[in-house]
Amino acid sequence: MGVGGEKFQLGTVGALSLSVVSSVSIVICNKALMSSLGFNFATTLTSWHLLVTFCSLHVALWMKFFEHKPFDSRTVMGFGVLNGISIGLLNLSLGFNSVGFYQMTKLAIIPCTVILETLFFRKKFSRSIQMSLSVLLLGVGVATVTDLQLNAVGSILSLLAIITTCIAQIMTNTIQKKFKVSSTQLLYQSCPYQSLTLFLIGPFLDGFLTNQNVFAFNYTSQVVFFIVLSCLISVSVNFSTFLVIGKTSPVTYQVLGHLKTCLVLTFGYVLLHDPFSWRNILGILIAVVGMVLYSYFCTVETQQKNTEVSPQQVKESEAAPLISDSLSKVENGGGVVDDEPLKVPMWSSKYSRE
Repeated sequence: MGVGGEKFQLGTVGALSLSVVSSVSIVICNKALMSSLGFNFATTLTSWHLLVTFCSLHVALWMKFFEHKPFDSRTVMGFGVLNGISIGLLNLSLGFNSVGFYQMTKLAIIPCTVILETLFFRKKFSRSIQMSLSVLLLGVGVATVTDLQLNAVGSILSLLAIITTCIAQIMTNTIQKKFKVSSTQLLYQSCPYQSLTLFLIGPFLDGFLTNQNVFAFNYTSQVVFFIVLSCLISVSVNFSTFLVIGKTSPVTYQVLGHLKTCLVLTFGYVLLHDPFSWRNILGILIAVVGMVLYSYFCTVETQQKNTEVSPQQVKESEAAPLISDSLSKVENGGGVVDDEPLKVPMWSSKYSRE
């Protein structure tokens, strides 16, 4: 493997590790904030997360840690607003549905992403990859899904949340490649729109779901401490999310997300003594098997493609396994030649007009 491949491997593993550690940390922090201290304003808190992330990136830009690269403003604004709306819809889905149905909503994001990428980007997922994803979803479902209470409003909100989340994550990957921007540059430009969207709808949404006013809450020193800690951790969470999707693919990011779910369940039992059953253990073990199979098949099929295409073409592939030594080509089925026209999503206003 060349120097470029080794650098990519280290960068991908580092991004995956950062995403797991920061995400599990913020879940534990937010659980203490919401469950123990009663601060249940999730959407408003997320808007503060994004505001702190933007301020941190602005300081990093001022210190010249990265270069500002403006591009199509309408695409950035649409992307930022869509991300904010998807977060709000997920919170609404949790408010109108049982926890079990909400977990099913999260599980549905992977097959929905696969369908969208197949339809609009002509990506191909091998039977081995489909099988490993099915094993993963089965395991997470066994571990997390309990009661399934259906209602019309909750089902509609869940469907909208799934669609907007899938599109937003696909856009995260697509925009970075089409406009040749880094995850940091995209996050810096989209953060204000995401934060503003959630800051405007957050107090109303949280008030509707909790019957409390976020501005009238009793902000003790302990609450403020955990809010500040949560916001600081969120900088790493937001950065690693864009980094992972940019280096791998939306599907791989969702696989990683379910790994985080399993870790949160485990840490919750070990550290917080949450209830834990044999069903949880069995589900986590099945999910881990699915993750290992997904990474293994991606790696094997990538190595097979490496013998058929040039190193430059492999480098330009658009997907990667959970742990891999090069960009996986499993999800887009075949090489990308230099003179092939870029496939631009239908939501990109700049390119759709052309």
